[in-house]
Amino acid sequence: MNDKKTILTGDRPTGRLHLGHYIGSLKNRLKMQHECNQFIMIADMQALTDNADNPQKVRDNILELALDYISIGLDPQVNTIFIQSSVPELSDLTMFYLNLVTVARLQRNPTVKTEIAQKGFQKSLPAGFLIYPVSQAADISAFKAQLVPVGEDQLPMIEQTNEVVRKFNHTYKTNVLVECEAVLSETRRLMGTDGNAKMGKSLNSKKESNGYED
Repeated sequence: MNDKKTILTGDRPTGRLHLGHYIGSLKNRLKMQHECNQFIMIADMQALTDNADNPQKVRDNILELALDYISIGLDPQVNTIFIQSSVPELSDLTMFYLNLVTVARLQRNPTVKTEIAQKGFQKSLPAGFLIYPVSQAADISAFKAQLVPVGEDQLPMIEQTNEVVRKFNHTYKTNVLVECEAVLSETRRLMGTDGNAKMGKSLNSKKESNGYED
């Protein structure tokens, strides 16, 4: 009997991985690939939430991201590495979950509020960007992931995922979905060389979240 815990993790294909990714999440993935059932998602659908005007950028980075995974030692024979858009059931589940979440709750999510400000979406917010926590909840719960490696700034996303899981189970009187737990890296945050609070390729500097949104 396989009693290993399940992990869902990944990155958006918006650029090459760098030191921030390694410290924030890749090091953990290397450690856990033999300890857990690890699903690593190339989140191309989520990448389009703020790159809809440049889909080629996302398309071009899918293979590059997969190569980065393999180059640092993530074994495709041990891990399940997949492209988000290749699993249409994730989009289906997102649609079902959207009926269980209010717009007001999404707007109160601290991570979403911060990223809206970072990307300058205050006056013109793409609906797809606002609802990406619901998409993340679908990704995590579809694989019944018990562990999700994230940075401190992504903890509200895990909280919202578990809210969706509880609401679904309560509404439909089932226990089919399971709640997940955040796995924080030993190094909580790596400062960007441009003075930003964390590393991240979407902010055009050497900085990065420990989560799989970017």
